[in-house]
Amino acid sequence: MSKSDLEPKTQTLAETENYLVWSAEEPDGETTYHMELNNVTLHFFEEEWQEFLELVHILK
Repeated sequence: MSKSDLEPKTQTLAETENYLVWSAEEPDGETTYHMELNNVTLHFFEEEWQEFLELVHILK
């Protein structure tokens, strides 16, 4: 397995001046989600991300 096979494939999902949300397809097949909020980064597994999105939807 090459080194590039071990690196997650990332994709920016949304970005503003101060915030960034991106996903990573991990080598083991798991997708993780990451929210960078100034100097704080939150990491979510798929199930946690879906629950977080439900929470945000309730806030709308």
